[in-house]
Amino acid sequence: MDEKGVDESRVDAVFSVLPEDTNIYGNLFGGKLVEWIDRTAAIVAVRHSRKNVVTANIDNLSFLEPIKLGDIVILKAWINYVGNTSMEVQVDVYNERRSNGKPLLACRAYLTYVAIDENGKPTPVPRLILKTEEEKLRFQQALDRKNQRLKMREMILGK
Repeated sequence: MDEKGVDESRVDAVFSVLPEDTNIYGNLFGGKLVEWIDRTAAIVAVRHSRKNVVTANIDNLSFLEPIKLGDIVILKAWINYVGNTSMEVQVDVYNERRSNGKPLLACRAYLTYVAIDENGKPTPVPRLILKTEEEKLRFQQALDRKNQRLKMREMILGK
């Protein structure tokens, strides 16, 4: 199985908040932002695995800053962790207001994807090459989150 570095699958996406994306208060619908996050993160997972992927988990989605009609939304996404068939993707969302152009961190999310074969069964993905201390730290933090998710799953399922 091949190995790939974090930078080989990194994605930046940009959206403009239009009237149909907002509620009656002129704020971006949270669900619309989740859609953008999931689409962007899925591209990262596909680039890394070169397989079809399914969303297995959206973890720790934190809305930190309101996003308004007319704002520019910048999503920066990359792989933090790779298991045998799963991958954790981090997405940092920045809000760039028209008034000042200064991007502010508006949301952070961690998503887990599973690569699947043509029969819809989990399939192995390339290992992740960690080049920097920051990448190694993110990998360890992602592994910690994975272990927490597995414990939560056991609790939910009553095991």
